[in-house]
Amino acid sequence: MDVYKELGIEPIINAAGTLTHLGGSLILPEVMEAMVAASRMFVDMEELHRAAGKHIAELIGVEGAHVCSGGAAGITLMAAACMTGTGSARIRRLPDTSVLRRKFVVQQAHRNPFDQALRLAGGEFVEISASTNELEQALAGDDVAAVYYTFAWFCVRPALPLAQVAQMAHRRGVPVIVDAAAEVPPVENLWRFVKEGADLVTFSGGKAMRGPQSSGLILGKAALIEACRLNDNPNMGVGRPMKAGKEEIAGLVRAVELYMARDHAADSLAWDRRVARVIEIVSEVNHVRAWRQLPYGIGQQIPHAALTWDEQALGATCQDLQQQLKDGRPRIAVQLVTPSSYDFAGFESSQIRVHPHTLREGEEVVVAERIRDILAPQ
Repeated sequence: MDVYKELGIEPIINAAGTLTHLGGSLILPEVMEAMVAASRMFVDMEELHRAAGKHIAELIGVEGAHVCSGGAAGITLMAAACMTGTGSARIRRLPDTSVLRRKFVVQQAHRNPFDQALRLAGGEFVEISASTNELEQALAGDDVAAVYYTFAWFCVRPALPLAQVAQMAHRRGVPVIVDAAAEVPPVENLWRFVKEGADLVTFSGGKAMRGPQSSGLILGKAALIEACRLNDNPNMGVGRPMKAGKEEIAGLVRAVELYMARDHAADSLAWDRRVARVIEIVSEVNHVRAWRQLPYGIGQQIPHAALTWDEQALGATCQDLQQQLKDGRPRIAVQLVTPSSYDFAGFESSQIRVHPHTLREGEEVVVAERIRDILAPQ
């Protein structure tokens, strides 16, 4: 059954990466089997949340874990947990934070569109530069709920390191929460940020781990993990609308098991082969520069092919290429990075990125040949 064809929608070859607007990743067959099995029976959801969290925490080697409906939901729940703790009256009050600690100290380098999820819980940001003096002053406020920290490829501006921030915050009794939604691989990042001092950290379940798209993972201190759980569905908190069903929970448990046991070196070799093939093919066009690139930072360490060219000589911009790929047959999505779309990150020029990990074997050739044919002068 072609469900997309029945709806009149044509699927896309995804060379843009595990982006939410393209459906994240392709769920592993073993994960889907776990989801189907979970769908056939009823279960007490609170018992399931506790059991799944305990199992995942043991697998990864952290105090606690909670399955949520995605990385953004994880941000909301982490913020809520820091403002309410486990108190039921405070949990029911959100997003009214008028009598709660509601300020979240954040370095300017870590502000990005995804942090709206924190404000959804009623939190407010206090921005500082990458300055220990400013951090110390901000932590002195009596209404500070936590420090908010982001790891992402677009956080390219200077920032104080997590371990230093956590040490300073903990001296004041202030927790540190981390958005690391796409920061695997490497797999070690699942426990790295907690070891560096994060009290809570959230990851997406529907990206590199290839779990359900509507799933996420919060890891960290047991007491705050419990506060996350109490703020989440099926309880009456801000997380009630952010439901991770029994199928998503079972699927993410299986995805974590598989990801921890995966041959990550073999994955890297396969990705590099695809990237090399793309570069080889598109480099046939004069005026095109193509190179292997890794995302900035310490996470999402998956190589991709980056492309730029002399737009005047070839008569096409990066935006033109992206649109022609999408409008063609088969439809192809690539990542477009422009200064306007990532103005918060300070990018100064545009480029096209071709990501290998969301491509099926052989699709890298289809993508590269289409790019070559569009850019090659007629």
